[in-house]
Amino acid sequence: MVGFSTGSVQRALEILELLVDRPEGLSLTAIAEPLQMPKSAAHKLLNTLIVRRYVSQDPLTQHYKLTMHLVSMGFRQLGATKLPEICQPVLDDLASQTEELVRMTVVDGESLVWVAKAQGATETLRVDPIMARSVVLHATATGKAWLATLPEKDALRIVLHQGFDSVSVGPNALRGIDQLRDELRKTRARGYGVVNEEAEPGVAAIAAAIRASNSRESPAVGTVSVAGPSVRLTRKRIGEIAPALLAAASELSRLWPVREQHALVKPRRLAVG
Repeated sequence: MVGFSTGSVQRALEILELLVDRPEGLSLTAIAEPLQMPKSAAHKLLNTLIVRRYVSQDPLTQHYKLTMHLVSMGFRQLGATKLPEICQPVLDDLASQTEELVRMTVVDGESLVWVAKAQGATETLRVDPIMARSVVLHATATGKAWLATLPEKDALRIVLHQGFDSVSVGPNALRGIDQLRDELRKTRARGYGVVNEEAEPGVAAIAAAIRASNSRESPAVGTVSVAGPSVRLTRKRIGEIAPALLAAASELSRLWPVREQHALVKPRRLAVG
């Protein structure tokens, strides 16, 4: 990297994050200005990213855009965890039982990332959002299910950092700390999170936490959810599918590949004397 330093690495990552939502690409000026970078520095970093195949430059517009290299790396990393092959049958079965969209996330630092899905809806009216979208923690059943497993002070801090108004949400989204506290208490009591037109209009969902083992004391490592049109996924219907969701979450906790991989690595004993 250009004069390798922490600063240059951070700047390169900022460029990637800026380009990820702009498939049409951006000009050098449109990249440098919002990041408050000199054009010369942005140009050098972009050239390095081109050499490393993370970025390409359109020969006609001269715009810089992301390649599929990051996507390829993500799929390679996901495959290495064995998540798809181990967890997909459970998701497929839950989708078949509920006849709705089933999705799974994994915990990534202080956020959640969508990693797998199974579509069970056979009717024309169905939910099938883009997997690349960020998980809005306070407005999704998935986010509530995970936040409810954390100490309350940590859950509140994470949501405040993300912001209640940082992204577009549905008409029933939580708007403040008191509402969030109350909702997390309800989520802990029933064992799963619920939303109705909170993440987006017309969509309802239910989600449960996946843990590193079947012990309730184990940390949450992800979530499994069922989502569908709110006209079909009513409160009554949510109550009916909750047992199947909780059973799937329990099965995924039992199968959790990260735990299995760690179990294979036995600690080495140090020689004494």
